[in-house]
Amino acid sequence: MRGRGEARLIALAAGVGFALSACARDNFPQNTLAPQGPQAEKIDHLFQPVFWIAVVVFFLVEGALVYFAIKYRHRPGRPVPAQVHGNTRLEVTWTIIPAVLLAGIAVPTIATIFDLARQPPNALQTTVTGHQSWWQAEYPDSNVTTANEVHIPTGKPVYITLRSDASGSQNGTGPLLGPVIHSFWIPRLAGKQDVVPGRDNHLTIEAPDPGTYLGQCTEYCGLSHANMRMRVIAQAPQDFQAWLQQQLQPAAPPPSDVLAIMDRLSCGGCHTLNGVSGATGPYEGTIGPNLTHLADRDAFGGDTFPLNAGNLASWVRDAPGMKPGADMPSFKDQLSDADIRALVAYLQSLR
Repeated sequence: MRGRGEARLIALAAGVGFALSACARDNFPQNTLAPQGPQAEKIDHLFQPVFWIAVVVFFLVEGALVYFAIKYRHRPGRPVPAQVHGNTRLEVTWTIIPAVLLAGIAVPTIATIFDLARQPPNALQTTVTGHQSWWQAEYPDSNVTTANEVHIPTGKPVYITLRSDASGSQNGTGPLLGPVIHSFWIPRLAGKQDVVPGRDNHLTIEAPDPGTYLGQCTEYCGLSHANMRMRVIAQAPQDFQAWLQQQLQPAAPPPSDVLAIMDRLSCGGCHTLNGVSGATGPYEGTIGPNLTHLADRDAFGGDTFPLNAGNLASWVRDAPGMKPGADMPSFKDQLSDADIRALVAYLQSLR
């Protein structure tokens, strides 16, 4: 009796938790059931009828199973029913009905797939590359590169070319990994799209209103797959143009002592700082994110950690300790507290 009571309590708690989670659905930042923009709405318009058809089928089938299990359950003294071969008419019927139902679902599904794959006219062109494990966003028409954030103008379709970093990753101190598959997903703006090495895939997004739309990689890609996040920031057209112009400005020049630290750590071998040159030449690395306007972003480390002095200091000291598998090495044995404070102050000035 005690075990049965505990099972009932667990079932009740699970049911209450499920019901409460449904009540707050509009507040979830990655809620695909609260679509924004034409692409997400097309997916939702396909999902809704298919979902309710599935609900009806589920209750019909499960209801029949429960009914027959109870009605024809074994009772003491009841003989075993005669075993007969299947009814041909019934078997044909329950084969034809699902086939017709699936054919009816396939028509709008295929139409939606082709509609979403079409490149809209006059779309803003962007390229998003999946690295290990962060996203790089480029605007080829404007020569702007940023990381983990895609800025878009409201009311305009954005055609994203999705690529996977062909160089692979060191994945921390382990062996060199080859290119891996990622999956780009901003739930409230569009469906998922795989990012496959050696192949360009495409995705269209559009936001009707200004706001921030969160997303992440949804294809397991390494130790920090869960820390490979992304955000789309939709801005009014004039604000978006102002952002583009601001991104074209060079980085703030580092103080000489900070530049000496950065040269010692070979930061230019991984990161880009537009307009900054060190002892070995311009800072034009492509392994890590472009840091030219780092302080304008809301988060870093794959859009995982809020961008503040404390998190930056911990990252500079020991990035793998914060994010398993990070390509950036640990510098905790090479930097003093004063060095870290100086580096963090410079990073926070990059606007």
